[in-house]
Amino acid sequence: MDLFDLNGMLLGCPEALGSEKITQKLATGQYEGTEARAVKMRVKPGHRVLELGAGLGYIGSLAASIAGAENVTSVEANPDMLKVIRNNFDRNSGEAIELRHGAVVGNDFDGDRLAFARGRQFWASKIATVGDDGPGLIEVPALKIGALLKELRPNVVIMDIEGAEQFLFEKRWPKSVRFVIMELHPKQYDSYEAVKTIIDCLSDSGLTYDPGASRGTVLVMRRV
Repeated sequence: MDLFDLNGMLLGCPEALGSEKITQKLATGQYEGTEARAVKMRVKPGHRVLELGAGLGYIGSLAASIAGAENVTSVEANPDMLKVIRNNFDRNSGEAIELRHGAVVGNDFDGDRLAFARGRQFWASKIATVGDDGPGLIEVPALKIGALLKELRPNVVIMDIEGAEQFLFEKRWPKSVRFVIMELHPKQYDSYEAVKTIIDCLSDSGLTYDPGASRGTVLVMRRV
């Protein structure tokens, strides 16, 4: 397995879980570049960081290098990625990063588990929707966003969860959250109103649009 250096973070990606496109982005340093830029701008030493959707472990490793690994909790739904993520955390001095398995859901979700569709490439995996079937369909633990925020009291929440973010903003977020860095996935939403719901909820929670750190589909909100 080849190792790639991005912002001083060494990342391994098994060939079976990646693609030529991902490999090219890793080799050129473009992989999750916009999220990395926002993390470097807004995460500070001592911040408590909650990452939803760990990918390869790059962004969590980068956040840990700034905030301290003991201050980072990362959540990943795809069980195929857990060993890859843990290895990438560990090779970047992130042994103290807490890695949890589960899919993050809204506070009104009923049940302890939900269906998750694993894609051939790791970045295509997501919470299952109507019509998803096949051998990639599994059940994973359901982790409610409200419980995570209450337990961990993060200062920074980073998320890239392939559209599931649309369900996490029906209630105000706590005052402990100072920054939210998220990849939006409008094509995955039930309607474009989901973008308004996300922004309105965070605005009601005391956060406002951060034009300096936002770019493209990466939305950053900060507490005023």
